Amino acid sequence: MLRLGVVGYGYWGPNIVRNFSSIPGASVHSVCDVDARALGMVKKNFPKIEITDDYDALVKSRRIDAVAVVTPVSTHYELAKKALLNGKHLFIEKPFTASSAQAEELIEIAERKKLTIMVDHTFLFTGAVNKIKELISDGLLGELYYFDSTRINLGLFQKDVNVVWDLAPHDLSIMNFLIDRPPVAIAATGISHFDDDIENVAYITVYFSGNMIAHFNISWLSPVKIRTTLIGGDKRMIVWNDLVSDEKIRIYDRGVDNGHADATPVHPAQMSYRSGDMWAPKVEECEALRREAEYFVDCIDNNRKPFNDGRTGLDVVRMIEATVKSLKMGGEVVYL
Repeated sequence: MLRLGVVGYGYWGPNIVRNFSSIPGASVHSVCDVDARALGMVKKNFPKIEITDDYDALVKSRRIDAVAVVTPVSTHYELAKKALLNGKHLFIEKPFTASSAQAEELIEIAERKKLTIMVDHTFLFTGAVNKIKELISDGLLGELYYFDSTRINLGLFQKDVNVVWDLAPHDLSIMNFLIDRPPVAIAATGISHFDDDIENVAYITVYFSGNMIAHFNISWLSPVKIRTTLIGGDKRMIVWNDLVSDEKIRIYDRGVDNGHADATPVHPAQMSYRSGDMWAPKVEECEALRREAEYFVDCIDNNRKPFNDGRTGLDVVRMIEATVKSLKMGGEVVYL
């Protein structure tokens, strides 16, 4: 039985506690928070779980095998380092850390002490993302051309990080999971409309080798909530709308043929358009966080390396750092 200690019972913490409390092979032993009201909610909803405001006592407890860090990113490094140094496996909210240097140090500690790090990129466990992964791996889309994502809504404005740190980790982790080649460069523009100098709107372009490109539109200042991703290949294209209850994924047998094979000096290449059927594959319905929690337990029990481990989290942090650097340089390309 994996006994978990959770630090942070704010927005996401209750979901962590609920899922780890309900799966076989795990239990939540205690929850730590500096807010007495949050601890009161833990006691109300989970009377058997111990509560504390002393994190040092939690990580030093021999009755805890792993720690879930569910706090603002600025606190991740110190909390995670204490957990690892005290021999605890680590489940940590995205983004992994506030810098790549911090992430590298935590990875080194975990590897030295033979501990597991899992970064909570929850979307990688959704039925939609796994179905898209299957379709791409089966070659249904052919050679990938582009990955285009829109993640916009009104709020929630953060006080300590900009919209890139808040929203981009979702889509960057999904992109890395689906596209089987590393990005080579990033360019980004963005703006703050208020006095805090924290960007609330940003546009990110990610470059790959060859003719693959990705683009992200992220915003806290949209009148509507949109969660849509388009993935185009030379054979077919996908539209994924995460906000609809049915037909989340639609596959379009549409594309363009530039006709180079038939081109001659007298008759240059002509563009031709293919417009075939559209269909919506069945997408497994599941709570992604529950599946992720089960995977965390399985990886520890069987000494397996998670695919969403610290190095995966480090890759995302490096891309965010490059994005922020490009923002501050007015959109200049930053190489990874």
